[in-house]
Formats: sequence, structure tokens, C-alpha cells
Amino acid sequence: MRCATEDMAQPQGTRRGTRGWRRGLWQRHKQLRGLDVNFDHFQILRAIGKGSFGKVCIVQKRDTEKMYAMKYMNKQQCIERDEVRNVFRELEILQEIEHVFLVNLWYSFQDEEDMFMVVDLLLGGDLRYHLQQNVQFTEETVKLYICEMALALDYLRSQHIIHRDVKPDNILLDEQAPEIFHSFLNGGTGYSFEVDWWSLGIMAYELLRGWRPYDIHSNNPVESLIQLFSTVSVQYSSAWSKEMVALLRKLLTVNPEHRFSCLADVQASAYLSSVVWSDICEKRVEPGFVPNKGRLHCDPTFELEEMILESRPLHKKKKRLAKNKSRDNSKDSSQSENDYLQECLEAIQQDFVIFNREKLKKSQEQTSESVSPPETTDEAETEAESETSNLNMCSSVCSSAGSS
Repeated sequence: MRCATEDMAQPQGTRRGTRGWRRGLWQRHKQLRGLDVNFDHFQILRAIGKGSFGKVCIVQKRDTEKMYAMKYMNKQQCIERDEVRNVFRELEILQEIEHVFLVNLWYSFQDEEDMFMVVDLLLGGDLRYHLQQNVQFTEETVKLYICEMALALDYLRSQHIIHRDVKPDNILLDEQAPEIFHSFLNGGTGYSFEVDWWSLGIMAYELLRGWRPYDIHSNNPVESLIQLFSTVSVQYSSAWSKEMVALLRKLLTVNPEHRFSCLADVQASAYLSSVVWSDICEKRVEPGFVPNKGRLHCDPTFELEEMILESRPLHKKKKRLAKNKSRDNSKDSSQSENDYLQECLEAIQQDFVIFNREKLKKSQEQTSESVSPPETTDEAETEAESETSNLNMCSSVCSSAGSS
């Protein structure tokens, strides 16, 4: 299981501005010049999903034949909906994190029409899809999901990131085990790390029971929610173990000061006292639910919409861009009716930061092999230690948990 990360945020005071991010990544950007990946490096296989301003398809990288999920966002639509800053912030976060239970970014690039993010492909579908298919998740299965997401949330907290959108829709399954979500955004006033652990409790409850513990809708006023939380008691099934109920109660404690809100809290619970956390990190625990490998776990209408209803289908992009370029060359630019839009598009073209994790890893490996330890600069040592720390974060957490 992996968590999707497109709505994550850094708390106020720790978040860097877009300009600061560009400066911070400029050395990496220069390092990867000439190694850029673009749309032509991928074969489009099929559409599998869409969001508020982006779509997702399965792609295969032509040289390695490796499969990925590719999210693409139309630039003009992002400008019209004032979403460009959010896309850039998502890129900023995804380029700097990597974890076994997160959907990790591999490449980012752009063309005249779209911005692209290429991430891990998980073919098991999201938990919302399986709930809608009336899958009955056992307590042991949900227990594993709680452990994996707790590790992911702990890692995000170590990076000063609040996920903000932990829910079944954003928990993706691979063909063997669950993987966590991919959505991060602006933290905003009033958000703290405790909100993610509340959402984890809500999600675990819904997986076990089939519905949420509270009947809440997006249009409910804040006053009614405060009254709801102070007057309505969560009903727990008598079929659940006492230890599971105790854990859920601590995750669903309304007062964040008394809520379980870190990895150490859940590890100390009676329900998870026997968990071997190193096995969780290394995916050695057999999942109770494994999606059927013989089918695609998503709504098939996404592909039909892309092929039949989409006015600018992805598979016709190359021909369309060539036609647009020819048309633009014959147009008098001084008579443009969309100066503002053109200015925004040019700003995106300039500010968008490409990313290539594959080349970055190879470059780091070559650097470490070619530079002997006595000659390593302090700056290079710091960067290498930081990268190693990120990649081994899960292992170090598991080791400390196992020795406690």
C-alpha cells in the first residue's frame, strides 16, 4: 500500500516559497541538464483516472520498458483555475522525498500544453474503489494498513510535511501490499500534524465498517461540526477486538492534545505491541487482501472518455502540437488577443523545474565511486548523508522500534 501525495503541505513557518525552492534545486537542475526526459520517451497505454485539474494514465518508458503512472495537467486550465502555485508546490515536495510507503516521483517535464509528473505505478487500485466493490476488509488487513501508513506519516513529519488528505481514495495498493497516498498542498492556518492521525483513524474505521464514524459533508458549517463532536459518540462494532477499539479511540480523540499523533504512540498501543516493524518496512508481512491480478482495478470509463469525449486526447498530442506550431508561425503575434494568458504560459515554461530521479541516482552513484573518501568535500558529504538518511529513514525507524 502506498499513500498518494498531491495534497501535502508544510506547516506555516517551515514552508519555503517557490522562489526559494527554485534556488535550492538549481544545482540539481544544472546537474541534470542534457539528461531530460520528455513526452516522447513514454508510450501511452491507457487512462486510469482523473482529478480536479489533472488526469492519470499508465505509461511505459521506451528505453527501460518500465511501467509508471503519468499525471498530466493542462497549463491553460491550471492558469484559469489559479492552480499553478499548487502544482509547483506539489513538485517541490515530491522532488525532495522518497519512502517505501509513498507514491514516489520519478520524472517531471513539460511541453507547450501540459505539465507532467511520472510516479510509481500501483495496479491494485485505491481503497475507495475496493470499498465500492463491497470488499470486506478483515481486522488483520486493516492492522497492516495502519502500520504502513503510520510509518509513512512519521516520515512525512520528519520532513515537516502534513499530508492533509488521508482517505481511502488516496491509499493505493500494489499487487501484493498496500502503499500510501500521493497528495500534498498548502497547510493553511490551523493545520497541524495531529490532523493526519485523526484521518488515519477515520479511514481505518471506514475500512472495517464500510462507512465513516460521523455523518459529515463538505458544506457543514464549523459550528455544527463542533456540536457534533461534542454530542455524538462513535459506535464501535462488538465484533472488533478490544485492542483495535482502544487504538481507534485514541486516534479519534477529538482533543488533539490527547490524541495518538505520532509513530511512538501507535507502537506503544497494546494492539500493535507484537508487530515486528522491520518486517513491515521490508514488506515481509503477507497482506490479508490481495487485488486480483487478472483485472485492472479502476473505472473503465476513464479510458472511454479519453478516447471518445476528450477534445485533446493524449495519444494525438504530437500531431496536434505540430499543427499548432505551424498555425502560430503564420499568425501576427502583435495582434494576439490573449497577451495575459501567453505571459502566464511563458512564466510556467521558465519556472517549471524538471526532475529525473533515475539520472540523479546514477549520478550520485558515479560520484561516490569516483571520489575517494579523503577528497570528499564537506558539502558533498552533507548532500550524500542527507540522501542516505532519506532512503534509510524507514530502516532506522524499524531498527529503533525493534530494540525498544
